[in-house]
Amino acid sequence: QVQLVESGGGLVQAGGSLRLSCAASAGFLSSYTMGWFRQAPGKEREFLAAITWSPGVTYYADSVKGRFTISRDNAKNMGWLQMENLKPEDTAVYVCAATFRTAAVVLPEIQTYNYWGQGTQVTVSS
Repeated sequence: QVQLVESGGGLVQAGGSLRLSCAASAGFLSSYTMGWFRQAPGKEREFLAAITWSPGVTYYADSVKGRFTISRDNAKNMGWLQMENLKPEDTAVYVCAATFRTAAVVLPEIQTYNYWGQGTQVTVSS
C-alpha cells in the first residue's frame, strides 16, 4: 500500500518559516512527481509546487513563487516544502501528492495525482 505522510506543520507568526516534510513508502517516491497542495476552510484545494523525479524540475504557483521551495531526496524517500515569509493567508491544511506524470501543463491539476497524504495543518498568526 502506497503511503504519503506529511509532518512539520504548526503555528507560526507572520513573517516566520516552516519546513514541511512528506515521507513516502520505501522506493515509491523516487519514480513519481511529487506535488504540494493546500486547502483553507471554505476554499478549493490549491496547487503550490511540484518536482519531477528526475532530473528534479520544479514548478510553482505564482502565489508562492519566491517564498516556497520544493525539494526531494529520492534515496531517503522524502520530500520537503520550505516556506518563508509566511502570511496569515497561508493558513491551510498542506497536503503532498504523487503522480506518474511530468508534463508541466497538468501538474497543477488535482486529478493528475494518484496518491495523497492526509495533510498537516499550518496556521499563521498576524
